[in-house]
Amino acid sequence: MLQTVSDLNDLRYYGKKVLMRVDFNVTLNDGIIGEDYRIRMTIPTIEYLTKRGAKLILMSHLGRPRPTTITTTAYLSPPDGNYSLAPVAKRLSEIVLVNKVTFATDCIGSAVQKEIDDMHMGDVLLLENLRFHREEEENDSEFCKQLASLADVYVNDAFSTSHRKHASTYGTPKFFDTRVAGLNLKKEVEYLSMIKDKPKKPFTLLIGGVKIKDKIGALENLLPKADSLLVGGATAYTFLKANGLRTGNSPIDDEHLPWVTNALSKYRDKIILPTDHIVSPAQDSPSVSLIKGDIPDGMIGFDIGVETSQQYSNGIAAKRSGTIFWNGPMGLFEIKHFANGTIDIAKTMALAYWRGSKTLIGGGDTLEAMKRAGVSEGEVSHVSTGGGATLRFLAGDEMPGIDILQKE
Repeated sequence: MLQTVSDLNDLRYYGKKVLMRVDFNVTLNDGIIGEDYRIRMTIPTIEYLTKRGAKLILMSHLGRPRPTTITTTAYLSPPDGNYSLAPVAKRLSEIVLVNKVTFATDCIGSAVQKEIDDMHMGDVLLLENLRFHREEEENDSEFCKQLASLADVYVNDAFSTSHRKHASTYGTPKFFDTRVAGLNLKKEVEYLSMIKDKPKKPFTLLIGGVKIKDKIGALENLLPKADSLLVGGATAYTFLKANGLRTGNSPIDDEHLPWVTNALSKYRDKIILPTDHIVSPAQDSPSVSLIKGDIPDGMIGFDIGVETSQQYSNGIAAKRSGTIFWNGPMGLFEIKHFANGTIDIAKTMALAYWRGSKTLIGGGDTLEAMKRAGVSEGEVSHVSTGGGATLRFLAGDEMPGIDILQKE
């Protein structure tokens, strides 16, 4: 059983240094944070620990800064300021008003140790981007020891990075006698375990987005339990091609076409595909059409059509109980012409929630689509902070960052 921060006696945190892995991998544009959902989801654990007198040290990665030189527990040369967590520290200080929030310009070393030595109970210190050190992704033992030396207790509240054997999620907790899950990670595991193991019927899967490869494991595990699978996004065109329809110039995943063909053969009565499409010669073309059936050569499908959107929405909204899991937008919703299908589905998910269904959203793109549709996080049962981690968990794959918390 997964032990969480709330399972320990409060005195285990009083005056102690607590090292907590969070996922502050947010979108930054000229230092301005876009969607801050991942930051906000850590607040319950942050407040739980600081109210109990912990000196809280947060560590995270941001983006994928590329190594430019071979180093040994030293910065990549030079660290890219575009990937600094400094703007995140500023945003966190605006949210956590009752605690002092400071920022360290590295994640190991004497300067960081001095920052920690100066902390008082209830203070929060955010370390600089872990991936400025190549040893983070290599799970380097010496780097793990240096991170572990910063604190007395280890907490993982970053579900979305728990599918990786990186230093901060896997190697570092091995050096702690006390290692537990945060409140957000606990919530993720509870909701996703329900979907994976015993979803309340009827169980509907709504799958969009682009990459079929990332979804295959989850679909293999969930399709036998599901009552229906509604397919949209670029994923739909591979399914449609496997079903014998012309797909024009729409993206096709030829590598996984055999898997899709087999899935259609095995679960044909469960899988529902788009019947009409919003198409255009290119995403920036002014020529946009609604067509039914085959997509002609020279045209690309960018969204589900009106008929499909209505069919999917009716199927979801009609449910007054059961479980609905949505991963991936229905089209290229970032562009207005191709957003209607995704927006319709987002609004329908909210309606299904208010009518009594368990509605779960997975993936950052899907969360952004909800926001564009004017649907709040409170209008669904749960929004997963994980992308790949969510699908890996649902596939029943190894989750090193969670497993290590449960090992003696």
